[in-house]
Amino acid sequence: MSFSIIIPLYNRPEEVDELLSSLCEQTFMEFEVIIVEDGSTLKSDAVVDKYRDRLDITYFYKTNSGPGLSRNAGAERAKNDYLIFFDSDCVIPPHYMETVSRSLQENFTDAYGGPDAALPSFTTVQKAINYSMTSFFTTGGIRGKSRSMDRFYPRSFNMGVSRPAFKALGGYGSMRFGEDIDFSLRLLDAGFRTTLIKEAYVYHKRRSTYRQFFKQVHNSGIARINLYLEHPGSLKAVHALPALFVIVMTIILFLSALYPFLLAIPLLYSLAIFTDSLRLYKSFKIACYSIVAAWIQTTGYGSGFLSAVWRRLILKQAGFSAFEKKFYN
Repeated sequence: MSFSIIIPLYNRPEEVDELLSSLCEQTFMEFEVIIVEDGSTLKSDAVVDKYRDRLDITYFYKTNSGPGLSRNAGAERAKNDYLIFFDSDCVIPPHYMETVSRSLQENFTDAYGGPDAALPSFTTVQKAINYSMTSFFTTGGIRGKSRSMDRFYPRSFNMGVSRPAFKALGGYGSMRFGEDIDFSLRLLDAGFRTTLIKEAYVYHKRRSTYRQFFKQVHNSGIARINLYLEHPGSLKAVHALPALFVIVMTIILFLSALYPFLLAIPLLYSLAIFTDSLRLYKSFKIACYSIVAAWIQTTGYGSGFLSAVWRRLILKQAGFSAFEKKFYN
């Protein structure tokens, strides 16, 4: 089986350099790489040129349209029958392509997803963000676990899909945030089968600053309500937990002026984050940073969710996202 790897890219030449370098080290090389430059002002053509003698690689530039439509543009140029999508901030372990090829040969599935992990070389902030996105105390630990929800929804930072399934759906929709969940929901609604390949993990850098991370998770909270309106059965109680967290912590903050002992609740939460992160990373510094990342993750997502409930469900406004002009700053 041969694969077409599609990578949408926006102003990330250093990231895609590391990603392409990791693809050169794969133990299975039956794949092409398609780089879709999505209207970047900081282009990566010179970076791509370094790998033309080591990879079967295609690079093209298009006007900015967001990651979903850029993936569609890459898929149109793909030569092989199974498409794999990575985000530009991923590093791919050497065994990844061999693992996926073997898994699909043994048990073919229309689409798959894989988990993410952190490299030792990641910054302290990136490791803390990775903790917050995978911890039981923030996301419930549901990411990258096939039994945590009723169906598995691949995320496009690490997703594969057969060309027939992709074409049957017409590719990704026009949503800028939540477009991968929308795609997975439509896959499952159309009767296609998805699975988690646990061994097909990638090293995912995510955002490099807390400011960028807040913008990302805030828009994820907004996207969850936008997705609900497109797919009414997709909203689960677990999705509202960060919003409940924001409401409860806000009430505690106000009441603490009269009842200071209530501050023990957020302090105990922070202590739980610190202890769990310290157990995983064996680093006092990362554990401290994880507290900040966890609060950003829960309050950012929760506040985005609440703002979308107000604007979309109560005021009946059109779909929206936040920080559109300064999302990457």
